[in-house]
Amino acid sequence: MTPKRYVARSSEIAARRLGNEMMIMSGKDSTLFSLNEVATVIWEAADGLELGEALRDAEALAEALAGHGLLLLSDKPFQSVSALKEQT
Repeated sequence: MTPKRYVARSSEIAARRLGNEMMIMSGKDSTLFSLNEVATVIWEAADGLELGEALRDAEALAEALAGHGLLLLSDKPFQSVSALKEQT
């Protein structure tokens, strides 16, 4: 069984919604990502506070985005956006 994790968007990105999709640029290396409608919903739900039962596909997406430095993953809730900046 996978341990429960909290997900928050990284503060080192630029993101903009275009229709049903999300465009995200990494501040680390300027890589550009385009999320489809489903991934956009997951991205917008990554607020660092809400704990939910993530489906395997959602968890895989979160891990992939974390691998690119776009999301931060933790087994504890994120306290605030300022706390996220201190962790990076």
